[in-house]
Amino acid sequence: MLKLLKIAITGGVASGKTSVCKFFQELGAFVVDTDKITHEILAPDSNLGKKIIQEFGSEVLKNGIFDRQIIAKKVFENSKLLQFLEELVHPAVFCRVKEFYTEACKKNKYTFFVVEVPLLFEIQGESFYDYVVTVIADETLSRERFQKKGFLNIEYDRRMKRQLSPNQKAKKSNYIFKNNGSLAELQKQVIALNQILQQSKE
Repeated sequence: MLKLLKIAITGGVASGKTSVCKFFQELGAFVVDTDKITHEILAPDSNLGKKIIQEFGSEVLKNGIFDRQIIAKKVFENSKLLQFLEELVHPAVFCRVKEFYTEACKKNKYTFFVVEVPLLFEIQGESFYDYVVTVIADETLSRERFQKKGFLNIEYDRRMKRQLSPNQKAKKSNYIFKNNGSLAELQKQVIALNQILQQSKE
């Protein structure tokens, strides 16, 4: 079974992490999004989902699915609920990431194993990866991108309060992508790093 290099992509809110992952995927990487995994494992009828309903109350459900805004409001107002949620979700997500890694290695056709992990350092998850890439962007630009997605400015502040600053993340990383320009400029950085990492395997 081929052993793939594991690359974590992290960074602040709306910094460009998803775009970086997309570019890696176009270059042949197996890409995993931990936010999507969280959505999948938090179905209301799953074991985790039932525990959350029990702890948070049925008002977190809207039309049979979890209302993430209500959950977010509750956890930002109650640190114990946030801790409960993170202790429940993070290990389950990590377990799924490892399953994906085994699957990707077995297929023997991918260049790298790339995972988008917004809270990588906050959950002390970096030791699993061979390389960590932090995507950084000017705060004004990140706020604009975030609002264009339909989110409120206050939500940006709430999310960033839960995280290390982008500069702190950058200091802990192997590589840094600056995303203050066009997508084409960001793509060039991904292609350059892809070549460096390909050569490191040889």
